[in-house]
Amino acid sequence: MKHNPTPHTTGSAGRQVSGLHFYTETIDAGRLSPLAFFEAGENEFAGRRFYWENRDKTLKLVGIGHAMTLTSDAADGRFADVRAQWQRLCSVLVKEEGDLPPVLFGGFSFDPENHPSDEWKGFPPAYFAVPQFQLAEKGGRTFVSINLVTEGETAAEDFERLRLICESMIHEAQVMERTPAQKPEVSALDELARSDYLEAVGEVTGRIRAGEAEKVVIARSVQLAFDEAATPSSILENLSAEQQESYLFGLESGSKLFFGATPERLVEIRDGQALTACVAGSIRRGKTASEDRELGEGLLHDPKNRSEHQYVVSMIGDVFRSFCEEVRIPAGPRLLKVRDIQHLFTPVEGIPNPDKDLLDFVEALHPTPALGGTPREAALPIIRESERMDRGFYGAPVGWMDSEGNGEFAVAIRSALLEGSGARLYAGGGIVADSVPEEEYEETWVKFRPVLRALGGKLNG
Repeated sequence: MKHNPTPHTTGSAGRQVSGLHFYTETIDAGRLSPLAFFEAGENEFAGRRFYWENRDKTLKLVGIGHAMTLTSDAADGRFADVRAQWQRLCSVLVKEEGDLPPVLFGGFSFDPENHPSDEWKGFPPAYFAVPQFQLAEKGGRTFVSINLVTEGETAAEDFERLRLICESMIHEAQVMERTPAQKPEVSALDELARSDYLEAVGEVTGRIRAGEAEKVVIARSVQLAFDEAATPSSILENLSAEQQESYLFGLESGSKLFFGATPERLVEIRDGQALTACVAGSIRRGKTASEDRELGEGLLHDPKNRSEHQYVVSMIGDVFRSFCEEVRIPAGPRLLKVRDIQHLFTPVEGIPNPDKDLLDFVEALHPTPALGGTPREAALPIIRESERMDRGFYGAPVGWMDSEGNGEFAVAIRSALLEGSGARLYAGGGIVADSVPEEEYEETWVKFRPVLRALGGKLNG
């Protein structure tokens, strides 16, 4: 269905809005590969794209181009800042009944009080985009929407120009010959201060024993170099094929792509229901089914991992009981098995109170004890002092929300930052009083594996 944008001067409440208009139009695109559409935007829109698959693969989203970016540099108030900008934009939305609600996609940095390092330039404390071209694959159907945000008087002409570009990208995605994704050739792997990480774990363990905190998550990074530049579409295709039980995300900013395959949902709001998952405590997969079963049973009964998991269940349960009615939490965890790792997993559900939206949950839940520690107010300063790196968006909320209040954020673990012929990978683990630095170090290699594999690295470190 096509409709021509026309001047629109009032918001949803009928008040005058100063010249800002937000137009959207959706078409049924038939059979169309989301990854092929993402790749079709490479030439004209590289650096302004995103990609998303939820864990059960019932929803895939692609964004190409920026109709508008919403950012915030505020250490305090960044969630409210993004909410206010998005609400203002949605108040001038013009859409017909058959059009899909437009999506805002992006994320927040892990710790806005940590000074950003050079590799994270382009990713402010809050970074979101409304795409010019939005693909949504759900229920076996693929839809493409065009979004235009304008204050000008040439909306009809601008929208027609976007239609032609969209038509061209759909055609390219449908007919172009796509070669199978190739993994880059790794020329070097730099562990980036292994001794600093071991020292930090030992130091933090001592501080926990001294009563400063109960648990603190300490992360580290490794740097890969490639013989040639790696393409975002190939990396995402490899991850999608290999990590079937994970959320897949990719967010571009200029020459950089932050991407990952995470098993961990932070929170989803869908049709008036809030859902989350407590994921903490992990062990490798077995080489055989019987070994895998033994490892899983050991994880379920391991006091250290059960204690780590319970920190997360308690914190998330407290937030949901405060923000929701009819909260449901199982009595104990079960196993969540992805290709390289198995985790302790407890789902949580509730009906949000009328005054709570998706960003309220994101702000209250981030960071969970699985990525920060407990108590939160004690753990975060220890991370800043001991970790000796900038996490950027690693371990932070990344996801989407639409103009109707639905959306989902995942916790950006099993992730990396790609730029040209290099990538930095991130992994961490929960440190408690009886943590052993060398054992924590070995566990990070298990957590590096999903992304390391997709980037052509060796699985044994």
